[in-house]
Amino acid sequence: MKKIPLITLQEAVLKVKDGDILLQGGFGMTGNPVHLMHALAETKTKDLTFIGNNVGEAGIGGGKLLRNGQLKKMIGSFFTSNPEAVKAAQDGIVAYELLPQGTLAEALRAGGAGIGGFFTPTSAGTDLAKGRETKILNDVEQVFIQGIRGNVAFIRAWKADTAGNLQYRMTEQNFNRAMATAADLVIAEVEEIVPVGDIAPEAIHTPGSYVDYLVQATLTLEDLGSSATVSSSKKASETRMNMAKRALKELSRGDVVNLGIGIPTLVADLITEDDGIILHTENGMLGVGPAPEDGGAMDYPVNAGKVPVTALKGSSYFDSADSFAMIRGKHIDVAVMGGLQVDEAANLANWAVPGQPLLGVGGAMDLASGAKKLIITMMHNEKNGDAKVVSLCDLPLTALKAVDMVITDKAVFEFIEGKLTLTEIMPGATLEDVRATTSAKFDEKL
Repeated sequence: MKKIPLITLQEAVLKVKDGDILLQGGFGMTGNPVHLMHALAETKTKDLTFIGNNVGEAGIGGGKLLRNGQLKKMIGSFFTSNPEAVKAAQDGIVAYELLPQGTLAEALRAGGAGIGGFFTPTSAGTDLAKGRETKILNDVEQVFIQGIRGNVAFIRAWKADTAGNLQYRMTEQNFNRAMATAADLVIAEVEEIVPVGDIAPEAIHTPGSYVDYLVQATLTLEDLGSSATVSSSKKASETRMNMAKRALKELSRGDVVNLGIGIPTLVADLITEDDGIILHTENGMLGVGPAPEDGGAMDYPVNAGKVPVTALKGSSYFDSADSFAMIRGKHIDVAVMGGLQVDEAANLANWAVPGQPLLGVGGAMDLASGAKKLIITMMHNEKNGDAKVVSLCDLPLTALKAVDMVITDKAVFEFIEGKLTLTEIMPGATLEDVRATTSAKFDEKL
């Protein structure tokens, strides 16, 4: 069995050259090779193309490289978690490319497998598909995405043996597994290094044939950024809880369900283990339980909102590429997501508002086009009174003809035989109010 060189952080970062494409594993700061990133920030290496789900947080991880001016381009899925990355992109300081989260994961998997690219229904008909080749396959419009490879990959694993076999902890597989396959040089930052044989063969997630160097580095709470500890949340209003309770009625025992951030997150607080509903989080977990009473990502898995959660009996962990394969492959029964607009044609806009400091699509496009049933929860109107159930979305689209149900604080709409149909009035609202505050035309079936 070969032995992988163990090197220092300083030796590792010298292997990154000016102008390199750098792949960085992690989801937020979970499974993030933060020590390698911070050591690289101490060098003069510049003009890097950074590829990762997000550019760390402000001044942490990739955020340090950004703050230092070492990045010339960012390719990722969710820059919003780092306001400095959003500003750098919108001000034209750093070039950027935004990819849906599942598309990014699959592009890395394709690059690592020697596949030139693939077609995916995700992002079809949206701004992110502009300039890309599209085809109709199996009667569905699909977008061509090239495989992604890098010069160097920095990844984080919890345990390695001296042959470079890696084992990840809980939801720390995320982008690490695919990135370990997709670079010319792979450096794994690990918490612990053990002799060959100490990791059971069936417990190895990344075989040592992918790994070139090991670096040992101990994780601290400070390295986890906003996921370090559980923070107390504000009590949800009665209006928002009513929407969550109504969404819960649509879920059945045995359903595999993905809940988005915002109002959908409240649904998780209502689900008990006895309900038999299996919660999925796109960063790599089935069987998500409630938030722990204390502790953080050092002790627990995290969900897609980067919030520590517990694992129910029968839970499983996997990487982001497998997670989005579940979504695109129609293995998610229901997705409950927030929305900015839904229109008469069942189109959804929920990821961007022109002029607003938001720059991240995350997994929204994958879920909207991939879940068997899509429920949107949102307030009926904007704060200025503008309708959010509209005749035609004028915000950037997330998915075409994808919405099955809309639950607002005033009403429930369903698409019945392709037509937007009012089926229920929410507590405290009236039919007259719904008619007056909805700009879309709709049928009524109360």
